[in-house]
Amino acid sequence: MGSISDEDIQRVREASDLVAVIGERVPVKQKGRDFWCCCPLHQEKTPSFKIDPSVQLWHCFGCNEGGDVFAFVMKTEDLSFPEAVRKLAERAHIDIQETGGRPSAPASKKARIKDICAATAEFYHTQLMRSPDAGAAKAREYLAGRGLGGKVPKEWNLGFAPGRGALTRHLKARGFRDDELVEANVASRSREGRLRDRFYDRVMFPINDAQGECIAFGGRVIGQGEPKYLNSQETPVFHKSQVLYGLDHAKAAMASTGTAIVVEGYTDVIALHEAGIGNAVATLGTALTLRHIRLLSRHAQHRIVYLFDGDEAGQRAADRALGFIDDSMTPEAGRSKVELCAVTLPDNLDPAEFVAARGAAALSELIKRAQPLLKYGIDRRLARYDLSTAEGRTRALADALSVLAPIKESLLAKDYAVQIAGRCRAREEDVLEALAALAPPARRDGEAPAGEASVPGASPLPEPAPARGRLTQAERSRLRFEREFLSVLAQHPLLALTHADALAQVQWRRAAHGAIAQSLLDTLAGDPHATAGTLITNATASVPGAAGTLTAAAVPEGADAGEVAAYLAEELSLGDAEEAIASLKALLVDPTQFSPEDYDSLFQSVVGMQGDLNQRRLAHKPLSPA
Repeated sequence: MGSISDEDIQRVREASDLVAVIGERVPVKQKGRDFWCCCPLHQEKTPSFKIDPSVQLWHCFGCNEGGDVFAFVMKTEDLSFPEAVRKLAERAHIDIQETGGRPSAPASKKARIKDICAATAEFYHTQLMRSPDAGAAKAREYLAGRGLGGKVPKEWNLGFAPGRGALTRHLKARGFRDDELVEANVASRSREGRLRDRFYDRVMFPINDAQGECIAFGGRVIGQGEPKYLNSQETPVFHKSQVLYGLDHAKAAMASTGTAIVVEGYTDVIALHEAGIGNAVATLGTALTLRHIRLLSRHAQHRIVYLFDGDEAGQRAADRALGFIDDSMTPEAGRSKVELCAVTLPDNLDPAEFVAARGAAALSELIKRAQPLLKYGIDRRLARYDLSTAEGRTRALADALSVLAPIKESLLAKDYAVQIAGRCRAREEDVLEALAALAPPARRDGEAPAGEASVPGASPLPEPAPARGRLTQAERSRLRFEREFLSVLAQHPLLALTHADALAQVQWRRAAHGAIAQSLLDTLAGDPHATAGTLITNATASVPGAAGTLTAAAVPEGADAGEVAAYLAEELSLGDAEEAIASLKALLVDPTQFSPEDYDSLFQSVVGMQGDLNQRRLAHKPLSPA
C-alpha cells in the first residue's frame, strides 16, 4: 500500500461513499437495497453494474470487474493504489501522511517527477512556438512538411529541445534539484559529472498517461542523426510496456467505437486523429505487449486493430505480434474474449503517408476489413512457401500450424487446422493429429496470456478456455460454490473469521481460489477487524484479478449471510469427502497391490466414510428461498 498508513487509508475509505463516488461519473438508480448503472468500464445499454452500499462494494456482471471504492478509481482512471487513495483523500479534504510523517501528495516522488515533466513540456512548447533560433525554425518546417502545422502543435503540446543546457537552467531556476532532473530523465550527467539536457536539437512529443499528465518524452532528430527517435528511459512514472502514445486523446473514441487502432509512430497517431480517426494510439519504441492489450481492452470493448507499416520493419513487427495469440482470442473465452486483428498497409506506406495519399475513408475501409490475427498470421506463413511443390507444402503446413500451438485445444484451432490442410493438400486427420502434438510456446518475458491478469486491478482470472469446454456439470457447480463461498466471506469479514477452518481445509479445485483463501486468512491473522475492502484489496494484490471473483456473489435480499456461508462451507466439505472416497475406491479396483489385511481395512474405511457421507447429505438441506 505504498507509504500511506493503514489508519489514513481507512479514514479515506470511510469518507468516500461508493454510491456518491460512482454517481459523480455515471447516473445511478436504486433498485431495492442496491444501486445500478451502466458500467463506465465498457459500453452497454442495459445496466449490469451493481453497487452494494451495505458493504461498499461494486461488481459489473458484463465485464466481471469489481472491488471497493479504491478499485473503482484505479480502474476508471488508470491509477495505482496509492494514487487512488490520494485522489480520494483530496476529494474528501483529508490530509494524509506518508510513513515517517511526510505529506504524501506534494512530496511524493511520482508527483515531483510529473511536475518536472509538465514544466519541461511547457518549456519545449514555448521554444517551438516562439524561439527565433534556427533549430526551432527547422522544427517548425519539419512539422509543417509532415502536415502537422497550424493548430496541431498546440493541441498536442509539441515542442523543440534546443539542448546546450537551456532546459536544465530553466528547471533549476524553477526550484528543481539536479538529482530530480536526472531521475525524471530530462537530464543526464556527463562523464565528468556535469548536468546536461537529455534531448538536443529534436522535435519533442510529450508522452502523457491516460489522464493526460505528462510522464515522458519522445524526440525526433532534426535533419541527420542517430538515433532518429529517442524516448525517455524508464522512470518511476514511465514504463514503455504499459504506456501508449495518444491514449489520453483516444480513449473517448475507443469507448464510442469499441475499436482501438495501434500504429508505430507519434506522427502517425497525430495524422490519423487530424484525419478524423480518433481511436489511434502508438507503442513507444517497443513491440505491442500483453499489458498494452489489457490496457486497450478497458477502453475498446470490441476490437484491437494492429496497423502495420508496409516496409520491412513493419513486417517484422507483424511477425512478433503472433506471440499474442492465446485462449483469450477463442470463442470459448466468452466475455473475456479479445478480438485482436491486423492489417498491413500497401506499397510500403506508413499510416500518415497512406492518409495523405488516399484519404481517411480508404484507411477506415482497410481497418474494417482487418483480419483476425490468427488468419492474418496463417496467411503470412503460407505465403512464404511455394505451395505448388510437395516440399513447399510440407514446410508451409508445419509453419502455419505452429501459429495455432497456443490454442491447440480450442475448436477454432481445429477449424483453422482443417483449412490449412486443404490449402496444403494434406489429410485432415494427419493435420489434426499434428496439431494435437504441438507444444504450447512459453510466454515471452514471463507474461500471462492477455485474458489473465498480471497486475493489481486487472480483469478477473478466467477459466482456461480449453478446460472449460470439458467441465462436467458437477465440476462447474463445484467451481461456482468455491467462488460464492470466497465472495460471501470476503464481503462479510466476521463470517470469514467464523469459517477460517473451512478456508484452510477446503481442497480448492482452482489454484487461484486457494491463493485467494490464503490471502483472506493472512489478512485476518494480521487484523481480525479487517474490513471487506481491505480483504479484497489485499487479495487482489497477491492474486491479480481476485476482486472480480470476490464481488461477484451476493447474499439475496432478506437471506441470512451466516446461513448461506454455512451451507456453502458444508457443500464444499461434502465435495471434498466425495473426492477422497472416490480416490480410495480407485485403489480398491486392484486388490493385488494390498495384503488381504490391508485391503479389508481399507475396504472397511471406505464403507464407513461412505456411510458418514450419506448421513451428512441427508442432513444437508437446500437453502430456503429468501
